[in-house]
Amino acid sequence: MASGCAMPGVVLPDTEAWTVRDPVGRDYPIWVSLPAGYARDTHLRYPVLYVTDALYSFPLARSVRNMVGQGGAHLAPFILVGLPPQQGLSSQQSRSRDYTPTQPSRSPGDDYTDGITYGGAAHYRDFLADHVLPQVEARYRTDPAQRAFAGHSYGGLFGAYVLLTRPAMFQRYILSSPSLWFDQHVINRIEAEYADAHADLNARVLLSIGAHETPASDAPFAARNDMVAHTRVFAECLRGRGYPGLWLETRVVADEDHLTVYPAMLTRALLALFPNRSTALAV
Repeated sequence: MASGCAMPGVVLPDTEAWTVRDPVGRDYPIWVSLPAGYARDTHLRYPVLYVTDALYSFPLARSVRNMVGQGGAHLAPFILVGLPPQQGLSSQQSRSRDYTPTQPSRSPGDDYTDGITYGGAAHYRDFLADHVLPQVEARYRTDPAQRAFAGHSYGGLFGAYVLLTRPAMFQRYILSSPSLWFDQHVINRIEAEYADAHADLNARVLLSIGAHETPASDAPFAARNDMVAHTRVFAECLRGRGYPGLWLETRVVADEDHLTVYPAMLTRALLALFPNRSTALAV
């Protein structure tokens, strides 16, 4: 290969990219992957899965859908929407701000990064609800009654926050290793506030954690925080509310840590929440 020869980038088939401007002047890319048969079956509307941290999760979810789904034979066909970082920011800068609900209390040696802004989840949630979701539904043949969300780590925390503050944004939530420890477990206060004001929570939630996400593990990437215990307590709290409309499943995934659990968990979650009978609806 000649030195300095610029090579074209790789473009994934059946994908599209466009940009949505936040009212405060931020630009966010939106990535979309259409299911097999979308162009052919023009009479159908499809469920939509929105994934945070799209630089990692979008190609992963797309590959799982296409390989495991086998064109709809083993997974219901769905439209995949990736949510990458704000243009001009690193993934860490964008996700730390957009996926976290509060400015955390700081102390020496804590889990937060100097120079990083936190606490923008309410703004980002409303940006998605008021600008991104409507544009997706205007551009594509979606079924608004079958929106799903998937997030890992801070993305999982953001999903839990949306679930407890604006739950009707999605009907299905895939929450992988959510950072429930954030800001001294502020999500527990948010959950209590929701419970005080509501008698029901209508959602299907798959909550998972790697078995090694605890300080007791000797795995190379064991968690500093006992995320296994946090996840169990959070699930028990939700179940204890007795919400008639809540379907909640909790999984502790054996032999996985915080860095390895998402691919295995996502495959299982899609099989559970997008079963192989077709859920596409006639227009």
